[in-house]
Amino acid sequence: MRRVAAFLYLTHTLGVLALCFLGPYRMVDPGFGDLPYFLLLAVHLSWAIYLLLPSKGQNSGVLIWFVRLPEVLLSLTLLLFLFSYIYALNANMDYVQRFMATGGELGLAQDTSLERRLTFIRYGPLLSAGIVVYLIQRMYHRAQLRKIWSNSASVPTWSAIIQMWSFPLILLSASLTALAFPSSVNLDGIALLAFVSLVPLFVVLRVVSYGWGLFYGVCFGVFANLIINYWLGPYSLVSLQVTIIVFFLFYLFFMIPAVWLYRRIRRYRFLVLPLAWVIFDYLRSMGFFGYPWGFLGTTQYGFLPLIQMASVTGVWGVSFVVVLINSALSETMLGLALLRGPSDGSAGAGSAARVMAGEGTHANPLRPLYISVGVLLSVLLLGSIYLSLDVYENPLGPRRSVRVALIQQNSDPRKHEYSSSFSTLRELTDAALKHRPDLVAWSETAFVPNIRRWSKEDPAVYRLARLVGEFTTYQKSTQSWLLTGNDDYDLVIDEFGEETRFDYNAAVLFSPGGSREATYHKVHLVPFTEYFPYKSELPGIYDLLLKFDVTFWEPGAVRSVFRHPLFNFCTPICFEDTFPMDIREFVLGGADVILNLSNDYWSLTEVEAKQHFIGSLFRAVENRRPLLRSTASGYTAYVDSAGRLVDGLPFYEEGYLVVDVNLESTGLSVYTRFGDWFPLACVIGLSTLLLICFMPRYRKPRHRK
Repeated sequence: MRRVAAFLYLTHTLGVLALCFLGPYRMVDPGFGDLPYFLLLAVHLSWAIYLLLPSKGQNSGVLIWFVRLPEVLLSLTLLLFLFSYIYALNANMDYVQRFMATGGELGLAQDTSLERRLTFIRYGPLLSAGIVVYLIQRMYHRAQLRKIWSNSASVPTWSAIIQMWSFPLILLSASLTALAFPSSVNLDGIALLAFVSLVPLFVVLRVVSYGWGLFYGVCFGVFANLIINYWLGPYSLVSLQVTIIVFFLFYLFFMIPAVWLYRRIRRYRFLVLPLAWVIFDYLRSMGFFGYPWGFLGTTQYGFLPLIQMASVTGVWGVSFVVVLINSALSETMLGLALLRGPSDGSAGAGSAARVMAGEGTHANPLRPLYISVGVLLSVLLLGSIYLSLDVYENPLGPRRSVRVALIQQNSDPRKHEYSSSFSTLRELTDAALKHRPDLVAWSETAFVPNIRRWSKEDPAVYRLARLVGEFTTYQKSTQSWLLTGNDDYDLVIDEFGEETRFDYNAAVLFSPGGSREATYHKVHLVPFTEYFPYKSELPGIYDLLLKFDVTFWEPGAVRSVFRHPLFNFCTPICFEDTFPMDIREFVLGGADVILNLSNDYWSLTEVEAKQHFIGSLFRAVENRRPLLRSTASGYTAYVDSAGRLVDGLPFYEEGYLVVDVNLESTGLSVYTRFGDWFPLACVIGLSTLLLICFMPRYRKPRHRK
């Protein structure tokens, strides 16, 4: 078997290595970006050579490593293959081709189809060898592995089967989780899958050793989020790489304590991972690395009775319920299997129960499921009662509303010709003005030229100054309040008289008379692609980002709330509307309406736009404030304060949406008042479970000989 595996690895590795330098699809000028691929080839080659060396015998420990290491190789190969296949989307981008033509350090083919063909050629043989070796090993050593992993009669045979096929189960869990979100398979997402997608993961974590539990947990996190966030490929030349690295670190730091607690805490074990998952989601949404995308709770955006709890707990409570159902199902399945005893009929069912479930496991394996279903039904009942009494939908007195026109020009302002985009904006705005809106809202950087700067320059000399002059003239002619995304800047002069310029991604509000009433500078910038605060500490990474054509902004300092004669509103820009705590601060500052300005055109896929939308929808429910979204293209829409989609525009079409926004308010929601109390409660709950497991009453008793 060793020689068969060595032959497969050796021939496939040498074959693709030859293709890289000798074949018609050879790498013309391998660069830094190809280093991971060549390292992967080196690891495959080293493993093949090791397998050819004389074996000194094969005890159980050697056999386990002999079987497990191909799993690691297969996971690395699959990860790099998926990354390369997704990253190939950049090959069709005009700006990427210009970047490479001007000396940019990036090696891609001239189009996506060719780059993806190269990906299959370079990774296909390695993947096929890995899969064949994986399957042959498990069939050839099946009896030995079952005996080792089932520990004779101590653990049921089915646990050995789970260990044998852990990697496919993890990939299944990652795939089901990704499909629960909007995807290319189903744009709405298959929300029901979220309630079962983690079951394979949790079962594996219960059965395998602690070290392999960390490996499988990290594999799940990286693969699931790579599939969910595949659209990041063309966002920038570094975003997908950064996402993989960041999520690897996220899940590594999460799984180290989570898996330990899951294996250590035996009483009410089914609560451990739901509590830990909420804490993890909360922590990964904070700080410079904050990326609040892919929360499991957001998959339930269409399940209105369930998501009403977000006004109390935030989105964290919805995620808790979803993970709780998964955990209860996995615990119930394992509990029922343990009661049945080993599947081969051997003795030791009682010992199996002690080993697998531990002291303190509920006598009734259905109890976790009863509790979790009870929690779910209670939440649904309360949510349904709220919806039936919703004062926003059924006001007791006369309605108070404001009419807003949302403009979707269906172009990427930064990559299309500025005057052409402005012409489209004017045409759509003129049509919308016939409905006499109180406010017209354009998207993020809908008008790109810096209005503050170019209004001071001579329009007879500078083209951008002329375009800004046309904008100000047009805006005055509308005799309407106009909100637009725009570049902005500040000039700061230090004590030595040196001038420093700070550039911002901004939202600007103009009055009907043409005066600039207020400006908001985006506070929460996208890490690595909009903002990198460690220029001095990590100059190498900063220079590398610049080489890959990254443009940086300065973060704003104030979460401004705009004052309109009829209402107050905030303007979170782009992915700021996915941060629960940030939007809460806007509402505490007096915002009656959340008006998000975004540009999702760049992704060229409806999937990213829909995922962005479902994440932002929860800000309306959490704060009981209506949500408006004005996008260059993405999902321009109006969501009421209960999370109902009132109206929206089709993806990737020019258009405008005029909506009458209901301003009825009953004050601040529980979430707005008290913030992220639920993750803190999860910390307290998890700490309590940990303390209980150390109490003498619940410790595992020592058996006398």
